[in-house]
Amino acid sequence: MTTPTRFRTYYEDEDLWLYFETDEEGWATRHIEIRGMDSRPVTAASLEEVLHLRDHADAPAMLRYEHRYGVLAEGPLDGWQDQPYAAELPAEEFDHLWTEARQTLNTLAELSNGAP
Repeated sequence: MTTPTRFRTYYEDEDLWLYFETDEEGWATRHIEIRGMDSRPVTAASLEEVLHLRDHADAPAMLRYEHRYGVLAEGPLDGWQDQPYAAELPAEEFDHLWTEARQTLNTLAELSNGAP
């Protein structure tokens, strides 16, 4: 077992920055994806929220969540250190990125639903 970690990697083929917060076993607890070309977040998913929906909601609620926040990475994230541009992040930096990504995705969802 390892301690919880926050890190980033880059997928050059997709021009996508991936940010992860992992638990002691290396599984994602929070996952952010940001497109490189416009710095727009496309994913900001949380294990705690996914588990809550799984246990207390129906399939359409989970689909709405995934449509708004993307799909949480599954499985242990071993080997991230070998990925391009991999770097560990301080908790404060990850939390700042998380807050900004969630705000952006919420705003985009509200605009697409016609909310004021």
